[in-house]
Amino acid sequence: MQANSFMTKLSVNINKIATLRNARGGDIPNVCRVAMDCELFGADGITVHPRPDERHIRYQDVRDLRPLVSTEFNIEGNPAPEFIRLVKEVKPQQVTLVPDAHNDITSNAGWDTVAHFDFLKNITEQFHESGIRVSIFVDSEIKHLEYAKLAGADRIELYTEPYASQYAANRDNAIRPFVAAAEYAHKIGLGINAGHDLSLKNLKFLKQQIPMLAEVSIGHALIADALYFGLENTIKQYKMQLI
Repeated sequence: MQANSFMTKLSVNINKIATLRNARGGDIPNVCRVAMDCELFGADGITVHPRPDERHIRYQDVRDLRPLVSTEFNIEGNPAPEFIRLVKEVKPQQVTLVPDAHNDITSNAGWDTVAHFDFLKNITEQFHESGIRVSIFVDSEIKHLEYAKLAGADRIELYTEPYASQYAANRDNAIRPFVAAAEYAHKIGLGINAGHDLSLKNLKFLKQQIPMLAEVSIGHALIADALYFGLENTIKQYKMQLI
């Protein structure tokens, strides 16, 4: 398979923009304006991850963003009842199911799709009834991919923190389980997304080794880089890593 056989989309996670706004109250920076600018500068999608405490993206932000996002809208989060109601109301193109606890600083594990199979299958069916594509956040363990497929997922999002944390020491070893997982997911008909701790340092190698990537979702590193390079230039740099 040639590296350019698949176009990998960049979805910009704008949670950190909301974190900055919330630190002072008010509406600076404006979350909707930044989302539209990200699209203007080349982002293929916008990702938000509302949490129950609304410490960054608020539920109302999600509602406000829906009519403005002209690319692809991805809402990720733990499918608690309020989250499920919000997603069904807003109807994004994609929902990504993430098993984060309410008090987690950030997502730190993928689903055990075997242990939570019935729950995930039920939630996936509900979102499919609303015409929403479902991605399930998983680690690289093959059985978790298999059960994500059985639960009805359209895609999986590979939790790439282990890859990112080991990249500097030995990138070939770091990527190996993710390549195996991606090849298996592709074989059984799952689309492949990836996210968590991806950056300008490690993104290009990920794409080279997993050319069938459909989408990467990147927030923290991209927004941090924008402080130095500017938002437009940063998005262009990230897009270049995916060629």
